[in-house]
Amino acid sequence: MEKVILSQNKHWKNRYTNLYGREILDLLINNLKTKHIQVLQGIRRSGKSTLFKLLINHLNESVNPKEILYINLDDPFFIQYAHEPTKLYEIVQTAEKITQVKVKYLFFDEVQSIEGWEHYIKSIYDGGEYTKIFITGSNSTLLNGKLATLLSGRYLSSFVTPLSYMELLAIEGIHDYMELIEKLPKVLNMVDSMMKYGSFVEIYTIDEELKRPLISTYYDTIILKDCVATHGIRDFKSFKELSFYLISNPATLYSYSSLGKVIGMHDKSAKEYVSYLEESYLIQEMKMFSYSLKEQQNNKKKAYFIDNGFFALNFSFSSNLGTLLENLVFTELVKAGYEIYFYKNDFECDFVIKTLDGLEGIQVCYELNDQNRKREFGGLQKLSKQFSLTKQTIITYNQEETSDVISVIPFWKYFYRD
Repeated sequence: MEKVILSQNKHWKNRYTNLYGREILDLLINNLKTKHIQVLQGIRRSGKSTLFKLLINHLNESVNPKEILYINLDDPFFIQYAHEPTKLYEIVQTAEKITQVKVKYLFFDEVQSIEGWEHYIKSIYDGGEYTKIFITGSNSTLLNGKLATLLSGRYLSSFVTPLSYMELLAIEGIHDYMELIEKLPKVLNMVDSMMKYGSFVEIYTIDEELKRPLISTYYDTIILKDCVATHGIRDFKSFKELSFYLISNPATLYSYSSLGKVIGMHDKSAKEYVSYLEESYLIQEMKMFSYSLKEQQNNKKKAYFIDNGFFALNFSFSSNLGTLLENLVFTELVKAGYEIYFYKNDFECDFVIKTLDGLEGIQVCYELNDQNRKREFGGLQKLSKQFSLTKQTIITYNQEETSDVISVIPFWKYFYRD
């Protein structure tokens, strides 16, 4: 155990380096003022561990590095403790024995790996012996049910996603609007990469021939650990078929009955399997916009993936630029924190989002032309008559038009923020 602890706590001797900045970091630093447990949730490999290291670097400026303990419980060494939450006490005691310094800041990565961890966390929080406790998890059930009751009023939770468009611009050295315009060919290449391979930081920064194999390992780990193992799925074949069907048919309307027929399973199982994929943050199910909650529940749904990279697993899908751009727009709307819906009746609108000013209708069209212009504009116009939109937008790959009512704006400009 001592070797594992030493290998995971390199900050005891040196700062962590080669880390990319994250926009959420300022919020997390501000949260250091409170005693509340800091929870980071999000899909695997989205950067939760990196945020821990950035926070540790920040803390190292004012506290003894040996007062900070980081433990990644997803390490194979800790499998033996999966059903022994009391071993968490032993881990901390061993670290203090190594350093001869009392731990004040405690970081537990992938804490759901230890069954019953919530009782330990509640106990040490209530005991008040630590200045701050931090935990991460890769499944939304982390804060559901019994845990939410146990830790009620004791935690602050933040959602971590793969890198955003603005974060990638910073990595590429583009820091203002003038540079954005001057380096537009580079920006469009970046958008192309986001559409095809997503924005997991490790995927974005490696050579292209390695991207798909690495995405495949991410996908398999999420499916096996966060879905199959967590929920005890027995019909693994049907579950994986349903997941791959959604990869092959993103943004397609479905009912649980229609999904069940395609895969050959009961609609109840289809509904459960979709919920497991959603809990792992692999997908997000969208409801049709309506002021009636009952109508939202009863209508067909759509599913989008939290990162475009997973579409690389389906070779035949890579040329579908319109759908790739639509899913990419969805991921950026999620990262911006919007409440997102779609609308489809006798006309269709890709996204309806709630903003501070009201409702915005968004159509996504890779390239506007004579064949699709009437449909794209018409969907927004009809939706606005029905729901009084405050803003109507068509997001394209690289086309821009101005009009009194509907804005046509390229992706790279729509999601740019000063």
